[in-house]
Amino acid sequence: QVQLVESGGGLVQTGGSLRLSCAASERSFSSYAMGWFRQAPGKEREFVAAISWRGWSRVYADSVKVRFTISRDNAKNTMYLQMNSLKPEDTGVYYCAGSRQPVRTWSPRYDVDYWGKGTLVTVSA
Repeated sequence: QVQLVESGGGLVQTGGSLRLSCAASERSFSSYAMGWFRQAPGKEREFVAAISWRGWSRVYADSVKVRFTISRDNAKNTMYLQMNSLKPEDTGVYYCAGSRQPVRTWSPRYDVDYWGKGTLVTVSA
C-alpha cells in the first residue's frame, strides 16, 4: 500500500508564500504522476496542479497559474507545491494525489488512485 504524507501547511497572510511537500512511502511510486487538490469548507474538492513522473509535463488550474509551481524529486520520493502571492481564496485542505492517468485536469472522483490525508492552508486577509 502506497502512503502519501503531506507537510508544510499553516497560517500565512495574504501575499505570503508556503511550500507544501508530499512524501511517498515507496520508491516505485515515483513512476506515477502526482498532483494536488484542495477543498475549502462548503466547496467541492478541486484540482490544483499535476506533474508527470519525469517532471516534463505540468498542468495547473487557471486559478493558480503563475502563482503556484509544482515540482518533484524522485530521488527523494517527494513532490512539492510552491505557493506564492497567496490569497484568502486559496484557503483549504490540500491533498496530495497519485494517479496512473496522464497529466491533465484530473477528476477527484475518477482519476486519483492514492490520496494523502491533507494539510491545512489558511490565508488571512
